[in-house]
Amino acid sequence: MRTLIYVPIIHTSADLGSLAKDVTKRGITDLGEDAWEGHIRTVESFWDAIIDYFASLDASGMKIYQDGMIAQGEAGAKIVEEGVRAGSKNHELIARLLKGGAVLMRTEDFNLVKEELDRILAITSAKSVAQKLAAFLKYKFIKNRLLNKRDKFIVQRINETLLDGEKGIIFIGAFHDIKKWLPKDIQIKEIKDVYKVRAYQRLLPFYPKHKDKLDELGRCLTAKINEG
Repeated sequence: MRTLIYVPIIHTSADLGSLAKDVTKRGITDLGEDAWEGHIRTVESFWDAIIDYFASLDASGMKIYQDGMIAQGEAGAKIVEEGVRAGSKNHELIARLLKGGAVLMRTEDFNLVKEELDRILAITSAKSVAQKLAAFLKYKFIKNRLLNKRDKFIVQRINETLLDGEKGIIFIGAFHDIKKWLPKDIQIKEIKDVYKVRAYQRLLPFYPKHKDKLDELGRCLTAKINEG
């Protein structure tokens, strides 16, 4: 039996690189500054709960899988270090786990990750409304197909590298859906409800209409994670 700790995540601005400025600007425009700052606090507390959960975990020998991670070994370690310098709590946690004896694994196909990033950058860097709309429609047309390709590759990597009796941890965006493709002999331990993480992100753009529900989901996201 193989075990995989499944961590559905929300990316912070520090994880978004060149996209961060555009995402922040859009968030403030759409939600208002107060609501956006509230969202940032929720995401920070969400990560604090996850970091606290792993603080007492013996990570020795565990294999770490991370969405977007296109390298391992020295190259992968440099990616993590860059994320830590940028202020990423996700990469900060991975760095701690690696110091505790965990092993970072290449999780994704470079070409698939690059294709998605290029599509998103085409939207954010468009010079006119017409160009932005055209880029958005192109991305929307291929988004689900591309995500499925990425998910299948991630599952392939886990299946090939997580051996019988081993434990792994995957940090993965909540809109990925790899669980349905994972082999049956991999026991999944989900430490945050992926459906609640997805619901929070889906409702966030409609904050005024769903404020109470978002507050409820926010409490779930930031709650202490119990062992078991």
